[in-house]
Amino acid sequence: MAPAFVSLRKLPVAALAFLALSFGAWAEDLAIVGTGDGIEMLQAIATAYNAGGAVRVTVPPSIGSGGAVAAVGGERQKLGRVARPLTEAEKGQGLVEVPLTRIPSAFFVHGGVGVTGLTSAQVAAIFAGTTDNWSAVGGPDLKIRVVRREDTDSTLAVLRSSMGGWRDLVLTSRSKTATTTQDAIETVRQTPGAIGFGPFSPALAGDLAVLAIDGNTPRDPAYPSAVTLALIYKAATRDAAAADFLAFATSDHAKRLLEERGGAPLKP
Repeated sequence: MAPAFVSLRKLPVAALAFLALSFGAWAEDLAIVGTGDGIEMLQAIATAYNAGGAVRVTVPPSIGSGGAVAAVGGERQKLGRVARPLTEAEKGQGLVEVPLTRIPSAFFVHGGVGVTGLTSAQVAAIFAGTTDNWSAVGGPDLKIRVVRREDTDSTLAVLRSSMGGWRDLVLTSRSKTATTTQDAIETVRQTPGAIGFGPFSPALAGDLAVLAIDGNTPRDPAYPSAVTLALIYKAATRDAAAADFLAFATSDHAKRLLEERGGAPLKP
């Protein structure tokens, strides 16, 4: 049975000071390392936690889900963040995952396109280059400008694993490659006829249109492509500070913060 932990937030100030002196690691930052997906979400949770926590939580730049597994599994860090399920081999090393929210892989278009939804097949045809004018999918007579991501991009990996027609899809050479999510957003925003993809966020709204796919919006449970953001820890190295943050990250307060930033409910 896992040891019971008393929330650090409920301890008197004098007791916290004593613990900080007695256990030097608690006085240090607690870094949550790993994937770049959902980093703004976790930074918001960390900010809220730091307002009353005894340990300062940080969310460093991305080292990928694999980096989180290596760091936590190698006992160099106590907590990590991943955007893919743990493998059975990783679970066999003592790693445990705590799912937080789903982050849909959204498709967004320039505001002048006038299209609000596509089917999975239509999206695949557009990114393959076989459909190259918006008039073919109910839009204006306007050339489609495809904005893609690099082959190692995590959102592209999610699309290939979950979106119909994307597993072996060869992306059109008549496209622009964006190196970051923000680059993709700005390129689509500034380019008439453009379409791109990236992790869903309410910040995409405004002069861009986020597409429904197969009749489902990104927050709908039936939306065809999303990644699950989770925290990971190793049972052997989970201490009171890590346990306290895990409890906060799965609280109703944290869930509201995630939803405000585009997080979708976890599937049952």
